[in-house]
Amino acid sequence: MGHIFFKEFNSFLNSLIGYMVMGVFLIVMGLLMWVFKDTSVLDYGYADMSTLFSFGPYVLIFLVPAITMRSFAEERKLGTLELLMTKPLTELDIVLGKFLAAFMLVVVSLAPTLIYYFTLYQLGNPTGNIDTPGVAGSFIGMILLGGIFCSIGVLASSITPNQIVSFIIAAFFCYVFYTGVDSVASLISDGKISLRIKQFGILYHYESMSKGLIDSRDLIYFFSIGGLMLLSTKTVLSSRSW
Repeated sequence: MGHIFFKEFNSFLNSLIGYMVMGVFLIVMGLLMWVFKDTSVLDYGYADMSTLFSFGPYVLIFLVPAITMRSFAEERKLGTLELLMTKPLTELDIVLGKFLAAFMLVVVSLAPTLIYYFTLYQLGNPTGNIDTPGVAGSFIGMILLGGIFCSIGVLASSITPNQIVSFIIAAFFCYVFYTGVDSVASLISDGKISLRIKQFGILYHYESMSKGLIDSRDLIYFFSIGGLMLLSTKTVLSSRSW
């Protein structure tokens, strides 16, 4: 698994796509956080990072599939996946290696946004007047969200040799899992049923973590969905004859 991880991660750093993803994410979030008048934190009058954590997931919905679309699709197109499957590696080793490489690129892309927190910490009146637990919970939530998006993207890449199709499938299901379930729940008039449906969506658990309370139920949800997607990817690979 380690060999696959380093191979994939180095390929991201040695190609344009890795830097494009990091650059686009940081530029878009920087403009939203500090430049655009309707979302700039400088116009809020108080230290708040809700812009990053509200718009960030929607940016990731498109950027993460751009990272993962080549994971298996390119291997199948070039005919190197058959060669990879003959090596002394299990399907799970290959899936986890590719997933962790994509996930690490997402984490590296998010890391520079910590500068926003320290900047707002100093700009607060008094200094440090910022909801640190909420920011920490939101950062953890966004990292876990990136993990789920990566697992969905890897699964999408395993079922088609076409990278564009993989991107579209991954982006669609990332959106559905993130906000689609919540949209369906809003159509239900019964409050209890609506709440139950919301709990199946990522947005409910992501917003829960943004309050600064790291609930084990939220962690179990994120790890369960991510694990299910990775196991599904392994099943797809196992079901094919190479």
